[in-house]
Amino acid sequence: MKTQSVMSLNGSKERTASELSQELEGFTAAQRIKYLAEVYGQRLVASTSFGLQAAAMLHLIRENAPQIPIIFVDTGYCFPETYAFAQKLIDDWGLDIRVFNPTLSSARQEALYGKLWEQGDEGLKKYSLMNKVEPMNRALAEIGGDVWLSGLRRSQSTTRASREFAEQQRTTMKVYPILDWADAQLASYYYEHQLPKHPLESKGYVTMGDWHSTRLPHLGESAESTRFGGNKYECGLHEESGQNDFQI
Repeated sequence: MKTQSVMSLNGSKERTASELSQELEGFTAAQRIKYLAEVYGQRLVASTSFGLQAAAMLHLIRENAPQIPIIFVDTGYCFPETYAFAQKLIDDWGLDIRVFNPTLSSARQEALYGKLWEQGDEGLKKYSLMNKVEPMNRALAEIGGDVWLSGLRRSQSTTRASREFAEQQRTTMKVYPILDWADAQLASYYYEHQLPKHPLESKGYVTMGDWHSTRLPHLGESAESTRFGGNKYECGLHEESGQNDFQI
């Protein structure tokens, strides 16, 4: 993604993504979140998919900056276990979760367009735009956020291996507080804080998304192979949207 200067809401020059990345490099994840909340205040939002590793980021936010609103883009196609897991975390932790849905329900989409996830690259692009990107863009606009915390980690996939701690995506600064966490560090954090795990992890899932595009791995397969038929890993949120009127 581009590394360019971003402008504050009052028009003054701010840190570039590269400058912010360098600042965050020597911090712990907790320090990064505290620092970002201090610097950006009400402009800061977070997102969650309530996936296999979501509890770590949610716990870090809860412990270090609980005032940050957390966006959950609900496609309507999550596993039933994901919805149950999400509700339990919301109830138990008192999280400030803001739920945003696609403008068209899943039933209406399928009636009008069929099963987009079965229609090749173009179908997947349309599916991602309608179900992920547009709702997230709307959420940022309604909440007023232009600095977005996400739980991406470099070790998750080849598409994330070279990312920096901060990236500019159109007019939104995206920041990844646990980007440098290896799997062992994540597991240690779960153990140390006795965090709840997604119920489908015990059934063998190694990544989590919509039910129609996520499957159990075959022996020796990477997590990337279990998403979207192995054709891609990203759902669209962490890629350029191609929409000139979007802020992501």
